[in-house]
Amino acid sequence: MTTPSSSSSSSSSSSLSLAALDRIAPELRPAVDPRELRPRIVHFGLGAFHRAHQAVYTENAAARSGEPWGIAVVAPRSARTAAALRAQECLYSLTELRAADTVTRAVGSVVEALGMGPDAARVDALLADPEVSVVTLTITEKGYYRRPDTGALDIAAPEIAADLAAAATGPLSTVVGRLAAGLAARMRAGGAPVTVVSCDNMAANGAALGRVVRDFVEAAPWPDRQAVLDWMAASVAFPSTIVDRIVPATTEADLRAAHSALGVHDALPVVGEPYRQWVLEDSFTGLRPPWELDGALFVPDVVPYQLTKLRLLNGAHSALAYLGAAAGCTTIADALATGWGERLVRALCAEVAPTLPAGGPDPAAYAEDLVERFRNPGVRHLLRQIGSDGSLKIPERWLDALRTLRAAATATPVLELALAAWANATRPADDGGQLFGTTDPAAAALGRCWHEAPDDADAVRRLLRVLGAATLAGDSTLVAAVAARLPALRAGRIEV
Repeated sequence: MTTPSSSSSSSSSSSLSLAALDRIAPELRPAVDPRELRPRIVHFGLGAFHRAHQAVYTENAAARSGEPWGIAVVAPRSARTAAALRAQECLYSLTELRAADTVTRAVGSVVEALGMGPDAARVDALLADPEVSVVTLTITEKGYYRRPDTGALDIAAPEIAADLAAAATGPLSTVVGRLAAGLAARMRAGGAPVTVVSCDNMAANGAALGRVVRDFVEAAPWPDRQAVLDWMAASVAFPSTIVDRIVPATTEADLRAAHSALGVHDALPVVGEPYRQWVLEDSFTGLRPPWELDGALFVPDVVPYQLTKLRLLNGAHSALAYLGAAAGCTTIADALATGWGERLVRALCAEVAPTLPAGGPDPAAYAEDLVERFRNPGVRHLLRQIGSDGSLKIPERWLDALRTLRAAATATPVLELALAAWANATRPADDGGQLFGTTDPAAAALGRCWHEAPDDADAVRRLLRVLGAATLAGDSTLVAAVAARLPALRAGRIEV
């Protein structure tokens, strides 16, 4: 199923399309016939991760249940990507990057590809459609426009302020605004229950999403906003989730490999490691795909899984990114091939394990799995990619654990080393960007910390304040320990 604006190129014999599926080996075709699916899920965020994760779970759930769960994906900004996917009748390929070989197949669970701006009317119609019972999101931490101090919606952010001003009549440019308006329209159209599922890497991501959407409704100029809020309280759920799969950026070599495997050209292939995990809070208000048929876990409380993933996997990822950059590495696998990479992962997991609640995965076994996953040479996960947006990522990945451990007077040498590596990576480069090519929405403020500080300790103190970590900035012992690590890191020496 495609939109009317599908490109005629989708019928080209050399490109991936519905017509081309018959020429692809049966084992490489989608698990379900895409023509049998309907758009019952709306997903915001047309990135590689969704296509390698939730879309795969949905396709397999539809295939194993016989239920027609299809996805309408909405690109918040890149209408060009949506158009490219429509040109392939919403088909694309996924390649699993195994240590010894690769496995490629086409995925067909996406049935519509829309641009949030150009296709606003269709997006609104889908959000109000009672047959759509699930909305999912992968828009990254910065797409939520949360205030770092309270977690509330930052209504002073220019994009949010513009959407609030336009909420009555004009187009909306943020996913938060578009979703809030869509839920309001759904209530006015009859109010069928719907579940909105954040799949972004944030602690309590469901509560975080629910908070900013409700804050937008409260601030919107709609006369019935209280009725919308009352309906949301009864009919809209925001379950928390944990998603896990390493999905590196697609390269030209990946494009060629997908073409070779399928025998047709795919303009939008994605690649990922074999491992994947999805844990969801079991609090849906209406119908949902039976994702558990493909291994998803529905649990009453995701916190033990969430904190394990954030603090061990994501925490180790960030540490490897900044330390590896200082050592001249390019990918996670490069960092694991050093003399210190595996030692760092195990040491960080052991240090942070006491901060994890009971009921989640075993930390020691989880660390061993991480070492195996990270050393996979087929997965070229770039350190520059992982290290970007550090000011948004590391507060959840490191700082909460650091506060807990220091409050218990527990030594924190690995977290101190990781924090020093991040601080080192925030130094301004000659071109005005960050030292190792990472990007960050707070890059200018982080750079000023170095320009204005008389010494390393003062720079570390200022950097922590930019992160909103005033208590840690006031911990002189911690600040001194982090600063003491910086000279070795500047010289490219990693001392775990």
